[in-house]
Amino acid sequence: MNEKSIRCQINGKTMERSVEVRRTLGDFLRHDCGMTGTHYGCEHGVCGACTVLLDGRTARSCLTLAVQVDGHEITTVEGLSAPDGTLSVLQQAFHECHALQCGFCTPGMLATLTELLADHADPSEAQIRDALTGNLCRCTGYQPIVEAAQLAARRLRATATPAHQEVN
Repeated sequence: MNEKSIRCQINGKTMERSVEVRRTLGDFLRHDCGMTGTHYGCEHGVCGACTVLLDGRTARSCLTLAVQVDGHEITTVEGLSAPDGTLSVLQQAFHECHALQCGFCTPGMLATLTELLADHADPSEAQIRDALTGNLCRCTGYQPIVEAAQLAARRLRATATPAHQEVN
């Protein structure tokens, strides 16, 4: 077995492990790190269920090797909420808008929309739908997910400090 030692940040915590060079990031997260919120669907990068944030950008954990994240920061669905368990603005919007049913796609949807909202404070419905094209959901019909993203965007804009104001 060919192994390599890696060191990365997962949800803000430093993780150092020796991993088989062929081990996927998804398997590493789920089986070695106990981050079972990352789901495997198609295992071909098509469904988006395994999407996580790698240095703030979406990545398919079924297509990414664990050795590729050496020196990088990974955020899983477990890392989106506050340390005390308080839901993120987006997670709360998903709850309020009933944007999940079976929940299998939800971790990937949340990662994808977290990236979108970080890049676009006021995304249009078309931008939200475009961002979600790589995430398959067989339960919701997407409309509640789009509504949750719009609600979260409104709330994030309302709490953002305008650039022209001084922060004390």
